[in-house]
Amino acid sequence: MRFCNDILGGLVMAGLAVADFPIAKFRNVVYFDQYHTTTLPDKSVTGGITHVVMAFANSSLFAPGTAGPYEPFKPVKDVRAMFDDNAKVGIAIGGWGDLAGFSAGAATPESRTTYAHNVAKMAADHGFDFVDIDWEYPGGNGADYKQIPNENKTCEITSFPLFLQEIKNAIAPKPLSIAVPALAHDMIAYTPAQSAAIFNAVDMVNLMSYDMITRRDNATLHHSSVTGSLESAKRYIDLGLPAYKLNLGIAYYAKYFQTPEGVTCNEPVGCPIVKGENDDGSDAGTSGAITFEQANLHPPAALTNLTDTPDGSCGAGTSFGCSGPKAEGNCCSTAGFCGATPAHCGLGCQGNFGKCPGADITTLFNKALENGKVDEKEGGMWYWDSEARVFWTWDTPELINRKFTDVLQPLGLGGVMAWSMGEDSADWSHVKAVSDVAKKARAPLGIEIGTEIGLNKRHAHNERDLRARIEKPHGRLFAL
Repeated sequence: MRFCNDILGGLVMAGLAVADFPIAKFRNVVYFDQYHTTTLPDKSVTGGITHVVMAFANSSLFAPGTAGPYEPFKPVKDVRAMFDDNAKVGIAIGGWGDLAGFSAGAATPESRTTYAHNVAKMAADHGFDFVDIDWEYPGGNGADYKQIPNENKTCEITSFPLFLQEIKNAIAPKPLSIAVPALAHDMIAYTPAQSAAIFNAVDMVNLMSYDMITRRDNATLHHSSVTGSLESAKRYIDLGLPAYKLNLGIAYYAKYFQTPEGVTCNEPVGCPIVKGENDDGSDAGTSGAITFEQANLHPPAALTNLTDTPDGSCGAGTSFGCSGPKAEGNCCSTAGFCGATPAHCGLGCQGNFGKCPGADITTLFNKALENGKVDEKEGGMWYWDSEARVFWTWDTPELINRKFTDVLQPLGLGGVMAWSMGEDSADWSHVKAVSDVAKKARAPLGIEIGTEIGLNKRHAHNERDLRARIEKPHGRLFAL
């Protein structure tokens, strides 16, 4: 085993403690959300996924004074049966608009202790392997930024890392992960002074390298481009996040935006878009997202077996239409809820599940997929529908592979992450592309991980090359 001894010696000479040097498999993380469970993949698709994040538990369930029981939307044992035997199953707490419980839980030392205890008890009771905190915008710019201005949330900048550390201490030895924003202006809590404490408290970071254009913008942009993903990953690494902790995010949905009359969009970046957000922060109904689900890519000509919505939900992935006493309107929004506001009846309305004043969004989506163009420079797929005046942006399996060569491999990232599994049910092509990337990412370094470090003869590199890889900035001995 001279080769292995030489590697270890090289690490010691480089001033790295061998015991502290990260050794792990490349991560293939997928969120499994409660909203897309109608059509699920078998093990021929899920094979190779290493971490499953069930989403979501409401953040207020664990805060002092509001704590209550959490029951997973599917038994954990049943979720385990969907994946490889060694896959880890975790629970995500929070999500985009779920902020109140985090703000209350992080406020004081006492509230942090209580919150962490409640989280640890829940994780133990249900047998979760790890916990994922989806406090996506600590410090501001979240869904409530119009109701609670960012200047009223500055205390969260200092309480956030303390909050994470308290949870980590309580759930140990279970790992802790967090979901983080892609854009610099949303990284309010990730200051140079606080980042080290944040990154030390967590075992992996799920980078939401998508939604890089939102309804708050005024011009077109790719929502999940290769260059945008590279830039967002670099921002966290430059703040001191070890690259092996970072999982690059992939989105299993497209986004769309209304463009004004009289405008021609010949390029994917910089074309004006109609105001997408009302002054109070609510959705103006001129933009949205649509998943790669069976019901969206291959919609039936007509649905005759719809039932009245039992809870206001509707649309792709359900059999619920916008009728009956629980429907608050006859339009089914792109987000899958019945209502009568512009957000429900405007661009994005699902005509197969309710009434739509305009075009059905699935018809426009399939037109975009048939006519899409690749922006080779930025690494993003796009289409501008001149008739409907709609701009589209999305990811393809080919672009996911490009993220491997242009982002994952050069930066030495520790994994990939996707939102969310059930949103790719049309043919599972995005899920399969991510798994292919994960398999490729294990091969180049040639290290097999077992009870000791060994040489994989199929991918053996000479010692000089291996040392060069190890001694790079952010380098690590890692099963790539």
